[in-house]
Amino acid sequence: MGKQRENQIIYADPETCLGCHSCELSCAVAHGAGDLQGAVAGGQLLRPRNKVVLTGGICMPMQCRQCEDAPCAFACPTGAVVQEDGQVRIREKNCVGCKLCVMVCPFGAVSVAAEDKPDGRFRTNRGVAKKCDLCADWRARSGRTSPACVEACPTRSLRLVDMEAYRRALREARAAELALSHKHLSLRKVNP
Repeated sequence: MGKQRENQIIYADPETCLGCHSCELSCAVAHGAGDLQGAVAGGQLLRPRNKVVLTGGICMPMQCRQCEDAPCAFACPTGAVVQEDGQVRIREKNCVGCKLCVMVCPFGAVSVAAEDKPDGRFRTNRGVAKKCDLCADWRARSGRTSPACVEACPTRSLRLVDMEAYRRALREARAAELALSHKHLSLRKVNP
């Protein structure tokens, strides 16, 4: 049996995020039916599955972290939230819109919404859970390799990251910091 890979995530760098909301717009269009002009002309609701949050003077794009031990999957009473194909997926046909996944998500990355505007034709609001799906369907349809938000980011603040590559880069950065720290220690002639 092969080693199971960790879920990929969208890494957001708050140092380079402009807060332009291009990621939100591209996400909404990728999950809508058609393009931006058609959606606006048709009065289609565009709902992004990510959100740029401004806090303490810093912009931080927020979306599902594709948790390996996802609390939303444990909380879902209908089994609509599952680990599948390297990500946390929502099987919308099983979702009843109870919002338990919204309440347990530590990042506020899940929302419940209907695809259509309520028009009174149905007994319920028909809302189902929505969250970042790494644009799996959009990428399959368009042949793209990156999620729409990653492609739309003008500063490349967003990246689709393989966790092993991320860990390797983090180790190298910390090793460089430690090496620099030891260099300064030796310059001060401190005995370790």
